[in-house]
Amino acid sequence: MLQELYEFFKPHLLPLLYAAVIVLVLPLLAGYVVLLERKVMADMQARLGPMRVGPHGLLQPIADALKLLIKEDIIPESSDKWIFWMAPLLSVTAGMLAMAALPFGPVFQIAELNVGLLFILGISSMGIFGIVLGGWASNSHYSLLGAMRSSAQLVSYETAAGMAVVSAVILGGTLSTRGLVEIQAQKHVWFFFLAPIGFFLYLVASIAETNRAPFDMPEAESELVAGYMTEYSGFRWALYFLAEYTNMIVVASLATILFFGGWLRPFPNVHALNFLDYLPMLLMLLVAGYSLYRAPKQPVAIQKMVMAAVAGLCFLLAVALALPQFAPAGTLLASMKPGLHGAFWFLLKVGIYLYTFLWLRFTLPRYRFDQLMKLGWHFLIPVSIVNVFGVGITVYLSRSTDEGGMGWSVAAAVALTSVVTLLAAAWLAKKGEHEPAPPATPESV
Repeated sequence: MLQELYEFFKPHLLPLLYAAVIVLVLPLLAGYVVLLERKVMADMQARLGPMRVGPHGLLQPIADALKLLIKEDIIPESSDKWIFWMAPLLSVTAGMLAMAALPFGPVFQIAELNVGLLFILGISSMGIFGIVLGGWASNSHYSLLGAMRSSAQLVSYETAAGMAVVSAVILGGTLSTRGLVEIQAQKHVWFFFLAPIGFFLYLVASIAETNRAPFDMPEAESELVAGYMTEYSGFRWALYFLAEYTNMIVVASLATILFFGGWLRPFPNVHALNFLDYLPMLLMLLVAGYSLYRAPKQPVAIQKMVMAAVAGLCFLLAVALALPQFAPAGTLLASMKPGLHGAFWFLLKVGIYLYTFLWLRFTLPRYRFDQLMKLGWHFLIPVSIVNVFGVGITVYLSRSTDEGGMGWSVAAAVALTSVVTLLAAAWLAKKGEHEPAPPATPESV
């Protein structure tokens, strides 16, 4: 009887549970991504970063959230108050809703759609309305300029990102996010190795779409104070911040699904590398051991308790990852291994992609807006079109003669089409260097 009730409510209760976990955990996760960003920036600048709240600043995101909740919420007198109030909600809702079709492992997914890729791209693109409406409703020149920049930037780079996604769809032959991961498992190769240029195009376009440096034109502090967020404060400002980091997680998750095998561990079909199955639990034990080592060195008792709590949490995660690994085959514990280990590998890949975002932010200088537009329209879009043709030719050349192909090896086909695409990119880059700059006019100054 209980089993029948479980099977009846499973399609309805589990998606609600997964949605609740995302809504509750995502703000905390975004806060710690901000902490990681500040720590990485500090390390690159030979300083420590946040250190006051908690051991090594581990509780800084909690303090920031409390500060933003209790700060005065200022609404400009001449603004459109209703739209000003709704705009941040629109941006953050679009980012969270896009996660509904993302599989964070073979089990954790709110909705499996046969057109999940189109759903994610369509819903995530709606976030720009929150930025444009917020900038317009603020009745500020800085905010309006930031909103217009953001809309122009999204239009310019959405095309290149879409063409990069098409290259993965050609290789996978499906619009299902889960299906793309399963096909990479069947082909025993990540799509990154079959379409490396497509991944590079997606990486650059995703940085521009999320308004991250060096493409953070909509909120350029040196020019526009804070861009479309200039007139926002307190909790509404935090919602815009949450929307930005939610979109970062969405594009990172999509890159993981399209090009890096989703929740699959590296080379899952190579038995000689089965020792990688032990890496999740060993990594958690390593973090737990380091936390215990650092706990007695903390100057305050509460900081020692926090470090001990982190060690205990990591140890519990290590146990949760180890039990399915060592459980006898066919038991309930053994059946939990794909879900737990898959979630670990998925989140690890997403974390590496997000770290790339941070690394580029603190390495490259900001583009001028005309350079940004030129890069998108004169280089990325033409190269992305050539890349789609190249991926299609790769599929045709590597297909067996019985299926109407040429029977080439996959490596030879990828090498040939990649070289042709790179030659086209080099020609476009060379051509762009010799194009004269547009003459200065009173309107452009």
